[in-house]
Amino acid sequence: MAKDSTFDVVSKVDKQEVANALNQAQKEIAQRYDFKGTGAEIDYSGEKLLIKANSEERAKAVEDVFGSKLVKRGISLKSFDSGEPYASGKEFRIEGEIKEGIDQPTAKKITKLIRDEGPKTVKATIQGDELRVTSKSRDDLQEVIAMLKNFEDADLQFVNMR
Repeated sequence: MAKDSTFDVVSKVDKQEVANALNQAQKEIAQRYDFKGTGAEIDYSGEKLLIKANSEERAKAVEDVFGSKLVKRGISLKSFDSGEPYASGKEFRIEGEIKEGIDQPTAKKITKLIRDEGPKTVKATIQGDELRVTSKSRDDLQEVIAMLKNFEDADLQFVNMR
């Protein structure tokens, strides 16, 4: 009997690259002329990100600057989840977070996708914040990886191919 081949589907973000992107964004915001005197700033504490500015447009511009720095650092924008701008006193704020791990609803959506559209020999099981995909055929696993590369709800990586 042939041994089953497996791989894990994970969603990980390099925290150091996020910190580097944040530092670059803070420097650019401090230097750019169009942000002078607008109170524009971006702060990161743990998992939460807070963007502040004196107008909604400026807050969105700060968010765009941070997003561009993330992309340059190789971090997908699917990992950055931000809310809508809201007024807080005289300033506008946007709260966001860097998502890591695959949450339960997304994991269920991925397993359903594999079950419905993937090869019939492939089985996916949820293990905490990651998925284990198993099959006897490595070709079927490669097909599943190709199918999941287009998944739009999360930034997925494929590790531990055995």
